[in-house]
Amino acid sequence: MKTSGNVSKQNPGAVRHIVLLPGDGIGPEVIASARQVLEACAVRFAIPLAFTEAAIGGAAYDACGSPLPQDTVVKCCAADAVLMGAVGGPAWDKLERGLRPESALLGIRQAMGVYCNLRPAIIYPQLAAASPLRADVAAKGMNLLICRELTGGIYFGDRGRESVVLPDGQAVVSAWDTERYNTAEIRRIALWAFQSAQARQRHLTLVDKANVLESSRLWRETVTNLAADFPEVQVDFLYVDNAAMQLLRRPFDFDVLLTSNMFGDILSDEAAEISGSIGLLPSASLGAADRPGLYEPIHGSAPDIAGQGKANPLATILSAALLLRYSLNLPEAAAAVETACQAVLTAGYRCEDLRDTGASLPVIPVGTQGMTEAVLSFLK
Repeated sequence: MKTSGNVSKQNPGAVRHIVLLPGDGIGPEVIASARQVLEACAVRFAIPLAFTEAAIGGAAYDACGSPLPQDTVVKCCAADAVLMGAVGGPAWDKLERGLRPESALLGIRQAMGVYCNLRPAIIYPQLAAASPLRADVAAKGMNLLICRELTGGIYFGDRGRESVVLPDGQAVVSAWDTERYNTAEIRRIALWAFQSAQARQRHLTLVDKANVLESSRLWRETVTNLAADFPEVQVDFLYVDNAAMQLLRRPFDFDVLLTSNMFGDILSDEAAEISGSIGLLPSASLGAADRPGLYEPIHGSAPDIAGQGKANPLATILSAALLLRYSLNLPEAAAAVETACQAVLTAGYRCEDLRDTGASLPVIPVGTQGMTEAVLSFLK
């Protein structure tokens, strides 16, 4: 499977430059945790790493009046990889749409050209009791990968508002958002999904709404045509509403889910809840092989617990593991981080989001730094 990032394969000893985007809320806390883990990997695996911080989101708006400063864009595009915390919060909710922290997410993804969002979702056996699913369903597990298209579709389509007068004379406001895809956009994300399926259980499910949407029919046609190049991969199709139900009924039956920007956004949050906590799920946003990848937990900025040392850093630490695997081409280091994260869960370490799981093993309550130190101890 191809990797992302601009690390020179001819010069494996070169310094890897990582840009950190702490963002808002708990972002700075979990980014600090992931940095500690990456620094430990640098020592254990003799990886020369250099870190640069840049502003994004509400913090950037407060500092310079823009949620995505041009300096941040330049640094990110020149890096080997980018690790981001989270953005947003009630302090900026009343700003106009283009100035809100969330607009920086769309902007940085588009600027970096990261069109493929990989979101692995796992029910760890140690946390099966934390899943909201029936015990017999959760016991069968879940280990799937959502491939979400990230730079097209309704989030980037034409939108607007206008005042109109209805035939009965009533004046109303009309608003619209446009879902638009072309075959090139679909094909490039589908290639990632097929290659991922080849490396996993060789089962790909396209999630669409082809019974209603013309854009979904184009997705289905393009994926069907591409499937001929991957005869060893089983391909099936689900309408998005049915997929949402089947994830609850039989999450263990899925391997790779391929879908559009909006559908992937929704389904990956559902998968996070099935896993037991959104504080566990990482993501990798990737593009062309010579471009840096963007890595971030899928959770939000959680302003209600910001600065209290309660945030679960595992999703961000696991995002750092994806960074090692995809952008720095260091699978051994990535596997070591993932193994350390599983080890702390097996040992019973729990941040606040995972303490009330009904698990039989003794729980070791920890905060953000305590969980980080536990991961570091297993990593070393």
